[in-house]
Amino acid sequence: MAKPRVEYPPAVAIRALADGDGRLAVRVTPGARTEALEIVEGRLIAKVRAKPEDGKANTAVRALLAAALGVATSHVRLLRGATAREKQFQIAG
Repeated sequence: MAKPRVEYPPAVAIRALADGDGRLAVRVTPGARTEALEIVEGRLIAKVRAKPEDGKANTAVRALLAAALGVATSHVRLLRGATAREKQFQIAG
């Protein structure tokens, strides 16, 4: 069975949530049934299938954000929250 296609919010809407330095706060739900990015009440919510072990969920969130924004994963850097659900990413480019 093929992996379902992930629907993303518009890249402009995601970038609007970032501050002037490109920092973006994200609430992460690891171990979700499906992968998704949603904007709820002005906050970005990321749901990933990866389990929160050995940084797998963080890597999945980086890839999800990069795909939604149309940038390389190297342009998305985790600043804070490596072991927390509330994370902050730096978006370059």
